[in-house]
Amino acid sequence: MNSAQVDAYLRRLGAEPPAWPTVDALRELHLRHLRTVPFENLSIHLGEEIVLEEKRLLDKVVGARRGGFCYELNGSFGALLAALGYDVALLAARVYGDEERLGIPYDHLALRVRTVDGGDWLADVGFGAHSHLPLAFGDRGEQKDPGGTFRIVEAGPDAAGVRGGHGTAEAADLDVFRDGRPQYRLEVRPRALGDFVAGAWWHSTSPVSHFTRSLVCSRVTEDGGRITLSGRGLTVTAADGTREERELETDEEVLEVYRERFGIRLGRVPALRNPA
Repeated sequence: MNSAQVDAYLRRLGAEPPAWPTVDALRELHLRHLRTVPFENLSIHLGEEIVLEEKRLLDKVVGARRGGFCYELNGSFGALLAALGYDVALLAARVYGDEERLGIPYDHLALRVRTVDGGDWLADVGFGAHSHLPLAFGDRGEQKDPGGTFRIVEAGPDAAGVRGGHGTAEAADLDVFRDGRPQYRLEVRPRALGDFVAGAWWHSTSPVSHFTRSLVCSRVTEDGGRITLSGRGLTVTAADGTREERELETDEEVLEVYRERFGIRLGRVPALRNPA
């Protein structure tokens, strides 16, 4: 990423270039990203190609002022952080689904970020409702966050009875919990962006992927709540958990919410790729 691209990305976030790649700067960038760049899967339903290459991600997130799902959001955010001097590793994860079953390999992309003032951090701006701030990677206790109470713990055996990480604590897979429920299982081995192509393809095409069966656009609000447009259903959740819900009746209303509440300008309302 060149300096012009970095400047454009920071303008997208409304952020100043950090003097040093510190944890405080990482926290600010992380929160601004969640507030500014929506978690959305609209490309799948608009017939737009998803390409996991840095330039294509920047063209979408920065140039077109769109959002994306985990591969796109954490892929582009990781590139920005690396350009700002952070030590960044891309990590693969498997998401916990129904009955706490683990999803496919390369199900999710998250970031391990090392700062100049010490410590490793789990940064994730691509999981929808998750932590608002980076989590301390090595902390095995409860971590309070505006998005909930989180824990990162060494994972036990999977459904096949296999423990990830080759049996060493330093390389063990990690389970990330939110409010007592497992969210995803992380592998700590660094990966390349191209490693996630198969996972992104599956989530973009499989009839059993929740991304092909639902429309979502969501971001954190300035007050620490969340606004989500799921199909035609608009939900605004305040920081205290109170919710306001309403159904949008016309295409014009839907396009206006995308434009005014998420900064996304569309020529037409997306149609579900795999309607139930």
